[in-house]
Amino acid sequence: MHIRTLDKSCREQWDNFVHTTPQATFFHLSGWQRVIEETCGHRTFFLYAEENGTFLGVLPLAQIKSLLFGHRLTSLPFCVYGGVVAINTEAEQALRQAACELAEQLNVDALEFRNLHEVHSDWATKKLYVTFRKTLLPDHDKNLKAIPNRQRAVIRKGLAANLKTEQEQGWQRGYRLYAESLRNLGTPILTARYFRALFDEFGSACRTQVITHKGRDVAGLISFYFRGQVLPYYAGSNHQARALHAHAYMYWALMCAAVEEGVYCFDYGRSKIDTGSYRFKKNWGFNPEPLYYEYFLVNSKTIPEVNPLNPKYRLFIQAWKSLPLPVANLIGPMLARNLG
Repeated sequence: MHIRTLDKSCREQWDNFVHTTPQATFFHLSGWQRVIEETCGHRTFFLYAEENGTFLGVLPLAQIKSLLFGHRLTSLPFCVYGGVVAINTEAEQALRQAACELAEQLNVDALEFRNLHEVHSDWATKKLYVTFRKTLLPDHDKNLKAIPNRQRAVIRKGLAANLKTEQEQGWQRGYRLYAESLRNLGTPILTARYFRALFDEFGSACRTQVITHKGRDVAGLISFYFRGQVLPYYAGSNHQARALHAHAYMYWALMCAAVEEGVYCFDYGRSKIDTGSYRFKKNWGFNPEPLYYEYFLVNSKTIPEVNPLNPKYRLFIQAWKSLPLPVANLIGPMLARNLG
């Protein structure tokens, strides 16, 4: 068995492994290498284990080196899931060891694996995030009844608000709404080039859903589709959305569209425990599942805390909210690329 680094000659083999290995996720696909390198400028190390030409495991990694946010090796920045995917213990351990050696060679603060399940019980673990996933039924009425009464009432208000849904392959309308939401939350946004690259790289696996009211865009959602799953990932809206209950309508419309396509796993994605998005997803009847973000510490003595709950970023967040949207969109990518 050998540990090798991904190149163009074996991308197809890498992706075939990801598509056919149950533990793999959308974020293990080889396309993330090009997206991260070309739009964020980070070095990537997509490692794989092979024996006699057969893939046994993969581990996508990217290095972020920033004066503001530290020096990390992560699987994978901008992705909620990551870590090693392997078909046997030997390949898993070999990839893990290779990653630790690489982290020490690069002299990073920490190596981070964003696992769905506990893997390295001896590593430091961040207990900050959960994910929300649920299997949908082929019947819309049964899916609606499975949502708790209070949230179901909000969805009905959205249905009564004369909202319309538009599906498209482009990214621009969703990006504009997402950018406005992030500015309002005090968070820098990644460059538009990043979103263009996602759609170029992953094709029909990336889709935009736009919610309109009287012909005007009020909310938008960029989702990923992967192996019978839909992952609503980048959501945004303008000031009208709240009064129109556009977010509830938007996610319900996505559930219905997914079922019509035979996509039954709805992955609501990552949230920080006890935050607004956490409570919003619980209100839909989804149960939180802990995420195991595990760390091999090299230079750092503690787990890196690059997230909005870190008190040292509080003043920055408040200042960012006051920026004009064009200014936030102009300078935001220079910061967002290092947040990961």
